[in-house]
Amino acid sequence: MIRLLSVRNAAAAAVFVVAALTGCAVGPDFVRPEAPQTDDYTETALPAETAAAAGSDGAAQRFVVGRDIPGQWWSLFRSAPLERLIARAVAESPTLASVRAALRQAKENLRARTGTEYSPSLDANFSAGRQKISGIAFGQPDLPNSIFSLFNASVNVSYALDVFGGGRRELEALRSQVDYQRYQLEGAYLALTANIVTAAVKEGSLRARIRATQSILALQEEQLGVVKRQFELGGVARTDLLAQESQLAQARTTLPPLEKELAQNRHLLAVLSGSPPGAAGLPDFDLDGLELPRELPVSLPSALARQRPDIRAAEELLHAASAQVGVATANLYPQITLSGSFGSESGRITDLFGSGTSLWSLGAGLLQPIFHGGELTAKRRAAIAAYDQATAQYRSIVLQSLQNVADVLRALDDDARALKAQAEAEASARETFELTRQQFQFGAVTYLSLLNAERQYQQAQIALVEARAARFADTAALFQALGGGWWNRPAEGGAAPDPAFVEK
Repeated sequence: MIRLLSVRNAAAAAVFVVAALTGCAVGPDFVRPEAPQTDDYTETALPAETAAAAGSDGAAQRFVVGRDIPGQWWSLFRSAPLERLIARAVAESPTLASVRAALRQAKENLRARTGTEYSPSLDANFSAGRQKISGIAFGQPDLPNSIFSLFNASVNVSYALDVFGGGRRELEALRSQVDYQRYQLEGAYLALTANIVTAAVKEGSLRARIRATQSILALQEEQLGVVKRQFELGGVARTDLLAQESQLAQARTTLPPLEKELAQNRHLLAVLSGSPPGAAGLPDFDLDGLELPRELPVSLPSALARQRPDIRAAEELLHAASAQVGVATANLYPQITLSGSFGSESGRITDLFGSGTSLWSLGAGLLQPIFHGGELTAKRRAAIAAYDQATAQYRSIVLQSLQNVADVLRALDDDARALKAQAEAEASARETFELTRQQFQFGAVTYLSLLNAERQYQQAQIALVEARAARFADTAALFQALGGGWWNRPAEGGAAPDPAFVEK
Protein backbone atom coordinates (compact mmCIF):
# COMPACT_ATOMS: atom_id res chain seq x y z
CA MET A 1 0.00 0.00 0.00
CA ILE A 2 2.83 2.37 0.86
CA ARG A 3 4.60 1.51 -2.40
CA LEU A 4 1.38 2.17 -4.35
CA LEU A 5 1.01 5.59 -2.71
CA SER A 6 4.61 6.50 -3.48
CA VAL A 7 4.13 5.57 -7.13
CA ARG A 8 1.00 7.68 -7.27
CA ASN A 9 2.76 10.61 -5.60
CA ALA A 10 5.65 10.33 -8.05
CA ALA A 11 3.25 10.33 -10.98
CA ALA A 12 1.38 13.33 -9.60
CA ALA A 13 4.66 15.15 -9.08
CA ALA A 14 5.70 14.41 -12.65
CA VAL A 15 2.40 15.72 -13.97
CA PHE A 16 2.79 18.87 -11.85
CA VAL A 17 6.32 19.46 -13.15
CA VAL A 18 5.22 19.03 -16.76
CA ALA A 19 2.25 21.37 -16.21
CA ALA A 20 4.52 23.96 -14.63
CA LEU A 21 6.99 23.73 -17.46
CA THR A 22 4.33 23.99 -20.15
CA GLY A 23 3.07 27.17 -18.52
CA CYS A 24 6.19 29.13 -19.46
CA ALA A 25 7.64 30.11 -22.80
CA VAL A 26 11.25 30.97 -23.46
CA GLY A 27 12.24 34.04 -25.40
CA PRO A 28 11.28 37.70 -24.96
CA ASP A 29 7.73 38.75 -24.10
CA PHE A 30 6.61 41.43 -26.54
CA VAL A 31 6.36 44.96 -25.19
CA ARG A 32 4.45 47.53 -27.25
CA PRO A 33 6.76 50.38 -28.36
CA GLU A 34 6.38 53.68 -26.57
CA ALA A 35 4.39 56.47 -28.18
CA PRO A 36 6.33 59.36 -29.78
CA GLN A 37 7.75 61.58 -27.04
CA THR A 38 6.73 64.90 -28.56
CA ASP A 39 3.79 67.25 -28.30
CA ASP A 40 4.25 69.16 -31.57
CA TYR A 41 4.39 68.25 -35.23
CA THR A 42 6.12 71.38 -36.47
CA GLU A 43 9.08 73.39 -35.20
CA THR A 44 7.00 76.55 -34.97
CA ALA A 45 3.43 76.63 -33.69
CA LEU A 46 0.65 76.72 -36.25
CA PRO A 47 -2.12 79.32 -35.98
CA ALA A 48 -5.39 78.26 -34.37
CA GLU A 49 -7.08 78.74 -37.73
CA THR A 50 -6.06 79.33 -41.32
CA ALA A 51 -6.44 82.57 -43.23
CA ALA A 52 -9.77 83.40 -44.83
CA ALA A 53 -10.41 84.50 -48.40
CA ALA A 54 -13.42 85.51 -50.43
CA GLY A 55 -15.68 82.77 -51.74
CA SER A 56 -17.53 79.78 -50.29
CA ASP A 57 -14.36 77.68 -50.11
CA GLY A 58 -12.19 80.53 -48.89
CA ALA A 59 -13.46 80.46 -45.29
CA ALA A 60 -10.99 79.91 -42.49
CA GLN A 61 -10.41 76.36 -41.24
CA ARG A 62 -9.98 75.82 -37.51
CA PHE A 63 -7.57 73.22 -36.11
CA VAL A 64 -9.15 71.29 -33.22
CA VAL A 65 -6.52 69.41 -31.21
CA GLY A 66 -7.75 66.06 -29.91
CA ARG A 67 -10.92 66.02 -32.04
CA ASP A 68 -11.85 62.50 -33.09
CA ILE A 69 -12.09 61.57 -36.77
CA PRO A 70 -15.37 60.19 -38.17
CA GLY A 71 -15.20 56.76 -39.72
CA GLN A 72 -16.54 58.11 -43.03
CA TRP A 73 -14.52 61.31 -43.04
CA TRP A 74 -15.23 62.00 -46.73
CA SER A 75 -18.85 62.76 -45.79
CA LEU A 76 -17.57 66.08 -44.38
CA PHE A 77 -17.21 67.31 -47.98
CA ARG A 78 -21.03 67.14 -48.27
CA SER A 79 -21.09 65.48 -51.69
CA ALA A 80 -23.69 62.75 -52.19
CA PRO A 81 -22.16 61.61 -55.55
CA LEU A 82 -18.77 61.23 -53.85
CA GLU A 83 -20.25 59.14 -51.03
CA ARG A 84 -22.06 56.88 -53.51
CA LEU A 85 -18.91 56.39 -55.57
CA ILE A 86 -16.86 55.45 -52.51
CA ALA A 87 -19.52 52.97 -51.38
CA ARG A 88 -19.40 51.42 -54.86
CA ALA A 89 -15.60 51.29 -54.79
CA VAL A 90 -15.50 49.60 -51.38
CA ALA A 91 -17.84 46.90 -52.65
CA GLU A 92 -16.20 46.36 -56.05
CA SER A 93 -12.48 47.16 -55.59
CA PRO A 94 -10.22 44.22 -56.55
CA THR A 95 -7.51 45.69 -54.33
CA LEU A 96 -9.68 45.36 -51.23
CA ALA A 97 -10.80 41.91 -52.35
CA SER A 98 -7.17 40.82 -52.59
CA VAL A 99 -6.31 42.08 -49.11
CA ARG A 100 -9.45 40.50 -47.66
CA ALA A 101 -8.37 37.16 -49.14
CA ALA A 102 -4.91 37.57 -47.58
CA LEU A 103 -6.60 38.18 -44.22
CA ARG A 104 -8.67 35.01 -44.57
CA GLN A 105 -5.53 33.08 -45.45
CA ALA A 106 -3.75 34.33 -42.32
CA LYS A 107 -6.74 33.35 -40.17
CA GLU A 108 -6.83 29.83 -41.61
CA ASN A 109 -3.10 29.38 -41.07
CA LEU A 110 -3.64 30.34 -37.43
CA ARG A 111 -6.52 27.89 -37.07
CA ALA A 112 -4.44 25.11 -38.61
CA ARG A 113 -1.52 25.66 -36.23
CA THR A 114 -3.83 26.06 -33.23
CA GLY A 115 -5.33 22.65 -33.93
CA THR A 116 -1.98 20.90 -33.90
CA GLU A 117 -0.77 22.82 -30.85
CA TYR A 118 -3.65 22.25 -28.44
CA SER A 119 -4.90 18.83 -29.49
CA PRO A 120 -3.19 15.50 -30.25
CA SER A 121 -2.94 14.11 -33.75
CA LEU A 122 -5.25 11.13 -34.30
CA ASP A 123 -4.84 9.02 -37.45
CA ALA A 124 -6.47 5.80 -38.61
CA ASN A 125 -4.38 3.39 -40.65
CA PHE A 126 -5.25 0.27 -42.64
CA SER A 127 -2.88 -1.83 -44.69
CA ALA A 128 -3.15 -5.09 -46.59
CA GLY A 129 -0.35 -7.07 -48.18
CA ARG A 130 0.65 -10.46 -49.50
CA GLN A 131 4.24 -11.65 -49.13
CA LYS A 132 6.48 -14.55 -49.99
CA ILE A 133 9.37 -15.34 -47.61
CA SER A 134 12.26 -17.69 -48.37
CA GLY A 135 13.82 -19.88 -45.67
CA ILE A 136 17.21 -18.43 -46.57
CA ALA A 137 16.17 -15.24 -44.75
CA PHE A 138 16.17 -17.31 -41.52
CA GLY A 139 19.38 -19.22 -42.27
CA GLN A 140 17.49 -22.38 -43.15
CA PRO A 141 17.58 -22.89 -46.92
CA ASP A 142 15.86 -26.27 -46.63
CA LEU A 143 12.64 -24.71 -45.39
CA PRO A 144 9.99 -24.33 -48.05
CA ASN A 145 9.00 -20.86 -49.19
CA SER A 146 6.12 -19.35 -47.26
CA ILE A 147 3.39 -17.24 -48.82
CA PHE A 148 0.99 -15.36 -46.54
CA SER A 149 -1.28 -12.36 -46.31
CA LEU A 150 -1.18 -9.69 -43.60
CA PHE A 151 -3.89 -7.23 -42.68
CA ASN A 152 -3.41 -4.38 -40.20
CA ALA A 153 -5.83 -1.78 -38.83
CA SER A 154 -4.79 0.67 -36.14
CA VAL A 155 -5.39 4.09 -34.60
CA ASN A 156 -2.30 6.19 -33.85
CA VAL A 157 -2.15 9.11 -31.42
CA SER A 158 0.75 11.51 -30.98
CA TYR A 159 1.19 14.74 -29.06
CA ALA A 160 4.20 17.01 -28.70
CA LEU A 161 4.48 18.61 -25.26
CA ASP A 162 5.20 22.31 -25.63
CA VAL A 163 7.40 22.37 -22.55
CA PHE A 164 9.44 25.43 -23.48
CA GLY A 165 6.77 27.31 -25.40
CA GLY A 166 8.07 27.06 -28.95
CA GLY A 167 4.61 26.15 -30.24
CA ARG A 168 2.95 28.95 -28.31
CA ARG A 169 5.47 31.40 -29.73
CA GLU A 170 4.60 30.18 -33.23
CA LEU A 171 0.93 30.82 -32.46
CA GLU A 172 1.85 34.25 -31.18
CA ALA A 173 3.64 35.01 -34.44
CA LEU A 174 0.67 33.75 -36.49
CA ARG A 175 -1.76 35.90 -34.47
CA SER A 176 0.45 38.87 -35.22
CA GLN A 177 0.29 38.00 -38.91
CA VAL A 178 -3.51 38.00 -38.71
CA ASP A 179 -3.48 41.44 -37.07
CA TYR A 180 -0.93 42.62 -39.63
CA GLN A 181 -3.27 41.65 -42.46
CA ARG A 182 -6.16 43.38 -40.65
CA TYR A 183 -4.25 46.63 -40.60
CA GLN A 184 -3.13 46.09 -44.18
CA LEU A 185 -6.82 45.93 -45.06
CA GLU A 186 -7.49 49.15 -43.16
CA GLY A 187 -4.54 50.78 -44.91
CA ALA A 188 -5.82 49.71 -48.32
CA TYR A 189 -9.31 50.97 -47.42
CA LEU A 190 -7.88 54.33 -46.36
CA ALA A 191 -5.70 54.64 -49.47
CA LEU A 192 -8.62 53.78 -51.76
CA THR A 193 -11.01 56.31 -50.23
CA ALA A 194 -8.36 59.04 -50.10
CA ASN A 195 -7.38 58.43 -53.72
CA ILE A 196 -11.01 58.71 -54.82
CA VAL A 197 -11.48 61.98 -52.94
CA THR A 198 -8.23 63.35 -54.38
CA ALA A 199 -9.22 62.28 -57.91
CA ALA A 200 -12.65 63.89 -57.49
CA VAL A 201 -11.00 67.14 -56.39
CA LYS A 202 -8.64 66.95 -59.35
CA GLU A 203 -11.57 66.46 -61.72
CA GLY A 204 -13.27 69.51 -60.26
CA SER A 205 -10.06 71.49 -60.68
CA LEU A 206 -9.66 70.38 -64.30
CA ARG A 207 -13.26 71.24 -65.14
CA ALA A 208 -12.82 74.70 -63.58
CA ARG A 209 -9.58 75.23 -65.50
CA ILE A 210 -11.26 74.17 -68.73
CA ARG A 211 -14.13 76.59 -68.11
CA ALA A 212 -11.65 79.38 -67.31
CA THR A 213 -9.73 78.62 -70.50
CA GLN A 214 -12.93 78.55 -72.56
CA SER A 215 -13.95 81.88 -71.03
CA ILE A 216 -10.59 83.38 -71.92
CA LEU A 217 -10.90 82.00 -75.45
CA ALA A 218 -14.30 83.66 -75.79
CA LEU A 219 -12.83 86.96 -74.64
CA GLN A 220 -9.93 86.65 -77.05
CA GLU A 221 -12.25 85.80 -79.95
CA GLU A 222 -14.33 88.85 -79.07
CA GLN A 223 -11.18 90.92 -78.85
CA LEU A 224 -10.01 89.57 -82.21
CA GLY A 225 -13.23 90.84 -83.78
CA VAL A 226 -12.57 94.30 -82.32
CA VAL A 227 -8.99 94.31 -83.64
CA LYS A 228 -10.19 93.25 -87.10
CA ARG A 229 -12.64 96.14 -87.26
CA GLN A 230 -9.97 98.55 -86.08
CA PHE A 231 -7.55 97.18 -88.70
CA GLU A 232 -10.15 97.60 -91.44
CA LEU A 233 -10.62 101.21 -90.34
CA GLY A 234 -6.86 101.77 -90.22
CA GLY A 235 -6.78 102.17 -86.44
CA VAL A 236 -4.17 99.43 -85.81
CA ALA A 237 -1.34 97.92 -87.75
CA ARG A 238 -1.50 94.45 -89.32
CA THR A 239 1.11 93.32 -86.81
CA ASP A 240 -1.41 93.97 -84.02
CA LEU A 241 -3.99 91.83 -85.83
CA LEU A 242 -1.48 89.02 -86.31
CA ALA A 243 -0.45 89.26 -82.66
CA GLN A 244 -4.07 88.86 -81.52
CA GLU A 245 -4.55 85.88 -83.84
CA SER A 246 -1.33 84.34 -82.51
CA GLN A 247 -2.45 84.94 -78.92
CA LEU A 248 -5.76 83.21 -79.61
CA ALA A 249 -4.07 80.27 -81.30
CA GLN A 250 -1.69 79.84 -78.36
CA ALA A 251 -4.58 79.93 -75.88
CA ARG A 252 -6.39 77.26 -77.89
CA THR A 253 -3.40 74.92 -77.54
CA THR A 254 -3.83 74.88 -73.75
CA LEU A 255 -7.31 73.31 -73.98
CA PRO A 256 -6.54 69.82 -75.45
CA PRO A 257 -3.99 68.89 -72.71
CA LEU A 258 -6.56 69.80 -70.04
CA GLU A 259 -9.23 67.72 -71.76
CA LYS A 260 -6.81 64.79 -72.07
CA GLU A 261 -5.92 65.03 -68.38
CA LEU A 262 -9.61 65.14 -67.49
CA ALA A 263 -10.31 62.01 -69.53
CA GLN A 264 -7.40 60.17 -67.89
CA ASN A 265 -8.60 61.23 -64.45
CA ARG A 266 -12.06 59.88 -65.27
CA HIS A 267 -10.46 56.59 -66.27
CA LEU A 268 -8.66 56.52 -62.92
CA LEU A 269 -11.89 57.11 -61.00
CA ALA A 270 -13.59 54.29 -62.88
CA VAL A 271 -10.79 51.82 -62.13
CA LEU A 272 -10.66 52.88 -58.47
CA SER A 273 -14.37 52.13 -58.24
CA GLY A 274 -13.79 48.65 -59.66
CA SER A 275 -15.13 49.37 -63.17
CA PRO A 276 -13.52 49.40 -66.64
CA PRO A 277 -12.26 52.83 -67.79
CA GLY A 278 -15.08 53.16 -70.30
CA ALA A 279 -17.87 52.27 -67.87
CA ALA A 280 -20.90 54.53 -67.83
CA GLY A 281 -22.64 55.94 -64.80
CA LEU A 282 -19.64 57.70 -63.27
CA PRO A 283 -20.71 60.97 -61.61
CA ASP A 284 -19.24 64.32 -62.63
CA PHE A 285 -17.37 66.28 -59.97
CA ASP A 286 -17.01 70.01 -59.65
CA LEU A 287 -15.31 72.12 -56.99
CA ASP A 288 -18.59 73.97 -56.42
CA GLY A 289 -20.20 70.62 -55.50
CA LEU A 290 -17.77 70.09 -52.62
CA GLU A 291 -17.90 71.81 -49.25
CA LEU A 292 -14.66 72.58 -47.46
CA PRO A 293 -14.72 71.24 -43.85
CA ARG A 294 -14.43 74.16 -41.45
CA GLU A 295 -13.09 72.23 -38.42
CA LEU A 296 -10.07 69.99 -38.86
CA PRO A 297 -9.13 67.37 -36.25
CA VAL A 298 -5.51 67.26 -35.14
CA SER A 299 -4.54 64.17 -33.15
CA LEU A 300 -1.75 64.35 -30.62
CA PRO A 301 1.53 62.75 -31.77
CA SER A 302 1.23 60.25 -28.92
CA ALA A 303 -2.13 59.07 -30.34
CA LEU A 304 -0.95 58.90 -33.94
CA ALA A 305 0.82 55.57 -33.40
CA ARG A 306 -2.50 53.99 -32.37
CA GLN A 307 -4.41 55.50 -35.31
CA ARG A 308 -2.31 55.00 -38.43
CA PRO A 309 -2.89 51.57 -40.02
CA ASP A 310 0.67 51.46 -41.41
CA ILE A 311 2.13 52.04 -37.92
CA ARG A 312 -0.11 49.35 -36.43
CA ALA A 313 0.88 46.95 -39.22
CA ALA A 314 4.58 47.65 -38.56
CA GLU A 315 3.98 47.01 -34.87
CA GLU A 316 2.47 43.60 -35.62
CA LEU A 317 5.49 42.71 -37.78
CA LEU A 318 7.66 43.68 -34.81
CA HIS A 319 5.51 41.48 -32.57
CA ALA A 320 5.89 38.55 -34.97
CA ALA A 321 9.67 39.04 -35.09
CA SER A 322 9.77 39.00 -31.28
CA ALA A 323 7.83 35.72 -31.23
CA GLN A 324 10.21 34.18 -33.76
CA VAL A 325 13.08 34.86 -31.36
CA GLY A 326 11.17 32.72 -28.84
CA VAL A 327 10.70 29.96 -31.43
CA ALA A 328 14.41 29.91 -32.23
CA THR A 329 15.24 29.86 -28.50
CA ALA A 330 12.85 26.97 -27.79
CA ASN A 331 14.53 24.92 -30.53
CA LEU A 332 17.69 24.83 -28.35
CA TYR A 333 15.85 22.92 -25.60
CA PRO A 334 14.57 19.32 -25.40
CA GLN A 335 11.45 18.31 -27.28
CA ILE A 336 9.14 15.71 -25.71
CA THR A 337 6.67 13.66 -27.74
CA LEU A 338 4.02 11.23 -26.47
CA SER A 339 2.63 8.57 -28.79
CA GLY A 340 0.38 5.56 -28.67
CA SER A 341 -1.44 3.17 -30.97
CA PHE A 342 -4.11 0.50 -30.78
CA GLY A 343 -5.10 -1.89 -33.52
CA SER A 344 -5.38 -5.38 -34.84
CA GLU A 345 -3.28 -7.57 -37.13
CA SER A 346 -4.34 -10.80 -38.80
CA GLY A 347 -3.53 -13.09 -41.67
CA ARG A 348 -7.14 -13.02 -42.83
CA ILE A 349 -9.32 -9.98 -43.10
CA THR A 350 -12.25 -11.87 -41.57
CA ASP A 351 -10.23 -12.43 -38.40
CA LEU A 352 -8.95 -8.82 -38.26
CA PHE A 353 -10.68 -7.90 -34.98
CA GLY A 354 -10.90 -11.40 -33.60
CA SER A 355 -9.51 -12.79 -30.39
CA GLY A 356 -5.74 -12.59 -30.01
CA THR A 357 -5.19 -10.12 -32.89
CA SER A 358 -5.05 -6.88 -30.90
CA LEU A 359 -1.92 -4.74 -30.84
CA TRP A 360 -1.12 -1.64 -28.78
CA SER A 361 1.81 0.51 -27.89
CA LEU A 362 2.61 3.47 -25.66
CA GLY A 363 5.74 5.57 -25.96
CA ALA A 364 7.44 8.79 -25.10
CA GLY A 365 10.36 10.40 -26.87
CA LEU A 366 12.81 13.10 -25.90
CA LEU A 367 15.00 14.91 -28.39
CA GLN A 368 17.81 17.06 -27.08
CA PRO A 369 19.86 18.92 -29.71
CA ILE A 370 23.56 18.42 -28.99
CA PHE A 371 25.54 19.38 -32.06
CA HIS A 372 24.23 20.86 -35.30
CA GLY A 373 27.31 22.70 -36.46
CA GLY A 374 26.10 25.96 -34.87
CA GLU A 375 22.88 25.94 -36.91
CA LEU A 376 20.44 26.49 -34.05
CA THR A 377 22.37 29.27 -32.33
CA ALA A 378 22.95 30.96 -35.69
CA LYS A 379 19.21 30.84 -36.41
CA ARG A 380 18.53 32.42 -33.03
CA ARG A 381 20.99 35.22 -33.77
CA ALA A 382 19.34 35.66 -37.17
CA ALA A 383 15.92 35.94 -35.46
CA ILE A 384 17.33 38.61 -33.12
CA ALA A 385 18.72 40.50 -36.12
CA ALA A 386 15.30 40.29 -37.81
CA TYR A 387 13.76 41.75 -34.66
CA ASP A 388 16.27 44.60 -34.67
CA GLN A 389 15.43 45.23 -38.33
CA ALA A 390 11.70 45.30 -37.58
CA THR A 391 12.37 47.74 -34.72
CA ALA A 392 14.25 50.10 -37.02
CA GLN A 393 11.53 49.85 -39.68
CA TYR A 394 8.86 50.61 -37.07
CA ARG A 395 10.73 53.72 -35.92
CA SER A 396 11.17 54.81 -39.54
CA ILE A 397 7.44 54.49 -40.27
CA VAL A 398 6.57 56.46 -37.13
CA LEU A 399 8.92 59.27 -38.12
CA GLN A 400 7.56 59.31 -41.68
CA SER A 401 4.02 59.46 -40.30
CA LEU A 402 4.88 62.44 -38.11
CA GLN A 403 6.42 64.08 -41.16
CA ASN A 404 3.25 63.42 -43.22
CA VAL A 405 1.09 65.16 -40.64
CA ALA A 406 3.54 68.04 -40.23
CA ASP A 407 3.74 68.56 -44.00
CA VAL A 408 -0.04 68.58 -44.40
CA LEU A 409 -0.64 70.93 -41.46
CA ARG A 410 1.89 73.37 -42.83
CA ALA A 411 0.45 72.98 -46.34
CA LEU A 412 -3.07 73.76 -45.13
CA ASP A 413 -1.91 77.00 -43.53
CA ASP A 414 0.07 77.94 -46.63
CA ASP A 415 -2.83 76.95 -48.92
CA ALA A 416 -5.19 79.30 -47.12
CA ARG A 417 -2.79 82.23 -47.35
CA ALA A 418 -2.03 81.40 -50.98
CA LEU A 419 -5.76 81.28 -51.84
CA LYS A 420 -6.35 84.63 -50.15
CA ALA A 421 -3.47 86.22 -52.04
CA GLN A 422 -4.48 84.59 -55.31
CA ALA A 423 -8.10 85.70 -54.95
CA GLU A 424 -6.91 89.26 -54.52
CA ALA A 425 -4.54 88.89 -57.48
CA GLU A 426 -7.31 87.48 -59.68
CA ALA A 427 -9.70 90.29 -58.77
CA SER A 428 -7.02 92.88 -59.50
CA ALA A 429 -6.06 91.20 -62.81
CA ARG A 430 -9.71 91.01 -63.89
CA GLU A 431 -10.29 94.68 -63.11
CA THR A 432 -7.08 95.65 -64.90
CA PHE A 433 -8.00 93.62 -67.96
CA GLU A 434 -11.52 95.08 -68.18
CA LEU A 435 -10.20 98.61 -67.82
CA THR A 436 -7.39 98.07 -70.33
CA ARG A 437 -9.78 96.53 -72.86
CA GLN A 438 -12.10 99.55 -72.63
CA GLN A 439 -9.17 101.94 -72.96
CA PHE A 440 -7.86 100.03 -75.99
CA GLN A 441 -11.23 100.29 -77.73
CA PHE A 442 -10.97 104.08 -77.43
CA GLY A 443 -7.29 104.08 -78.43
CA ALA A 444 -6.06 105.21 -75.01
CA VAL A 445 -3.52 102.35 -74.60
CA THR A 446 -1.34 100.34 -76.93
CA TYR A 447 -2.14 96.83 -78.05
CA LEU A 448 0.89 95.54 -76.13
CA SER A 449 -0.69 96.76 -72.89
CA LEU A 450 -3.86 94.87 -73.75
CA LEU A 451 -1.95 91.65 -74.43
CA ASN A 452 -0.09 91.91 -71.12
CA ALA A 453 -3.31 92.52 -69.17
CA GLU A 454 -4.99 89.62 -70.95
CA ARG A 455 -2.11 87.26 -70.24
CA GLN A 456 -1.99 88.22 -66.54
CA TYR A 457 -5.74 87.71 -66.17
CA GLN A 458 -5.55 84.28 -67.78
CA GLN A 459 -2.72 83.20 -65.50
CA ALA A 460 -4.51 84.60 -62.43
CA GLN A 461 -7.70 82.64 -63.23
CA ILE A 462 -5.86 79.33 -63.61
CA ALA A 463 -3.82 79.96 -60.45
CA LEU A 464 -6.98 80.71 -58.47
CA VAL A 465 -8.54 77.41 -59.52
CA GLU A 466 -5.39 75.54 -58.53
CA ALA A 467 -5.31 77.31 -55.14
CA ARG A 468 -8.92 76.31 -54.48
CA ALA A 469 -8.23 72.69 -55.39
CA ALA A 470 -5.12 72.58 -53.19
CA ARG A 471 -7.19 73.32 -50.08
CA PHE A 472 -9.57 70.44 -50.82
CA ALA A 473 -6.77 68.01 -51.67
CA ASP A 474 -4.69 68.85 -48.60
CA THR A 475 -7.74 68.62 -46.35
CA ALA A 476 -8.28 65.07 -47.59
CA ALA A 477 -4.57 64.40 -47.11
CA LEU A 478 -4.85 65.46 -43.45
CA PHE A 479 -7.60 62.91 -42.75
CA GLN A 480 -5.49 60.26 -44.46
CA ALA A 481 -2.33 61.24 -42.55
CA LEU A 482 -4.20 60.99 -39.22
CA GLY A 483 -5.42 57.45 -39.91
CA GLY A 484 -8.85 58.00 -41.45
CA GLY A 485 -10.95 57.18 -38.35
CA TRP A 486 -11.18 53.43 -39.03
CA TRP A 487 -11.81 52.83 -35.30
CA ASN A 488 -15.15 54.67 -35.63
CA ARG A 489 -16.28 52.66 -38.63
CA PRO A 490 -18.32 49.42 -38.34
CA ALA A 491 -15.98 46.49 -38.85
CA GLU A 492 -16.31 44.73 -42.21
CA GLY A 493 -13.52 42.23 -41.67
CA GLY A 494 -10.99 44.90 -40.84
CA ALA A 495 -9.22 45.60 -37.59
CA ALA A 496 -11.30 45.63 -34.45
CA PRO A 497 -11.46 48.97 -32.63
CA ASP A 498 -8.59 49.54 -30.27
CA PRO A 499 -9.59 49.46 -26.56
CA ALA A 500 -7.98 52.89 -26.10
CA PHE A 501 -10.47 54.36 -28.60
CA VAL A 502 -13.43 52.41 -27.24
CA GLU A 503 -12.81 53.94 -23.83
CA LYS A 504 -13.24 57.38 -25.33
